Amino acid sequence: MREGMTMVLVDGSHGEGGGQILRSALTLSMVTGMPFKMVNIRANRKRPGLMRQHLTAVTAAEAVCGAHVEGAAVGSTELTFRPGPVQPGDFHFSVGTAGSTTLVLQTVLPALSLAHAPSFVTLEGGTHNPMSPPFDFLDRAFLPLFQQMGPRVEARLERCGFYPAGGGKIRVAIGPTPRLGRLDLLERGDVRAKRAIAIVSALPKEIAERELRVLESILSLDPSCLRAEEVRHAVGPGNVVSVEVETEQITEIFVGFGRRGTLAEEVAREVASEAKEYLDSGVPVGRHLADQLVIPMAMGSGGSFRTLEPTPHTWSQIALVKQFLEVPIEVRSMGDGQWEIRIGD
Repeated sequence: MREGMTMVLVDGSHGEGGGQILRSALTLSMVTGMPFKMVNIRANRKRPGLMRQHLTAVTAAEAVCGAHVEGAAVGSTELTFRPGPVQPGDFHFSVGTAGSTTLVLQTVLPALSLAHAPSFVTLEGGTHNPMSPPFDFLDRAFLPLFQQMGPRVEARLERCGFYPAGGGKIRVAIGPTPRLGRLDLLERGDVRAKRAIAIVSALPKEIAERELRVLESILSLDPSCLRAEEVRHAVGPGNVVSVEVETEQITEIFVGFGRRGTLAEEVAREVASEAKEYLDSGVPVGRHLADQLVIPMAMGSGGSFRTLEPTPHTWSQIALVKQFLEVPIEVRSMGDGQWEIRIGD
């Protein structure tokens, strides 16, 4: 903890009231050096308090900055985090079962991207989880934009880990930058390509093929842009279907996960609906990517982007940023379903 820093009090029940508030508070604390106390952790969830994957994020943040932590236990609804200076290194974090590796990575990535030397991070657990960005989204949608702000980040998927078995593994190399640069995404330009990939592990390939037929029909995809893939070495069964939209300025990815009791066609229709809404809107940034851009843009030189109506996650990110950083953030409706978010001067 840096001398003279005021303790920030964060109410985990505000906004979306889930684990994202904790992870974002850890990120902002590491970057600013400001300690925080969080109460009512995950108060809006069926099982409140810290779960194992949230504890891994806390442990990862603690390792990266040598923090003093109180309340880090399963089920805890309060946590105090006093950060030290961020130290680059070679880190290994195991989330256990199918806890999201990408969410843990996103907790420490901004801080390590501003360190004084490169870092290497290995994470084991879930790589393709419902309610979190899968590796493909991280690698092809988020990281290219993050790298436009200055850091050099190379992520490699070594083994898929599907919910609930987990067992996945990713490796990430982080080349830091002195300061994150500005990012502006007000136009997306022409659509260059639309692709669909359906992955199955320890399940019939027919499931993937059925999903692709639905996507081909609804989104008018060229058959050459469809790919069904069987994963051979995952720990357990899984099914992930994604649509990738590549435009002049940005690549967006929309993902669905197979689940018991739900037809493959229904999973594909859900993904197609989200992708179609994005395509019809004309905005460059989709809903899920929007909430992930707020913190790195606020940490650095700011910028602006247009998106769909902000989600509770995005509003929570904005509110939390204002507790740690004196950065102006303006959110306004542009009409026709488009919204603009401006961060910084």
